[in-house]
Amino acid sequence: MAEFTLDDLKRILRAGAGVDEQTDLDGDIADTRLADLGYDSLALLETATRIEREYGIQIPDGDLEHRQTPREAVAYVNARLAEVQV
Repeated sequence: MAEFTLDDLKRILRAGAGVDEQTDLDGDIADTRLADLGYDSLALLETATRIEREYGIQIPDGDLEHRQTPREAVAYVNARLAEVQV
């Protein structure tokens, strides 16, 4: 299975929760806190659900919310993908 990338996360964030007018997801956001980008726990729950459906993995409730930055979220999803490939 392909690697989950920051661009994949940006696409899913836009599709699920949209983008605050003040937020520029096209910039270097890898280490910006998701909360500072305007994504609250509800938005991250929606994002987790979309990732689960699209990538066929399970994300336990709250796990994605504990990731502070997009870089951490991408690493977490890739770890979950690696688990299902074993």
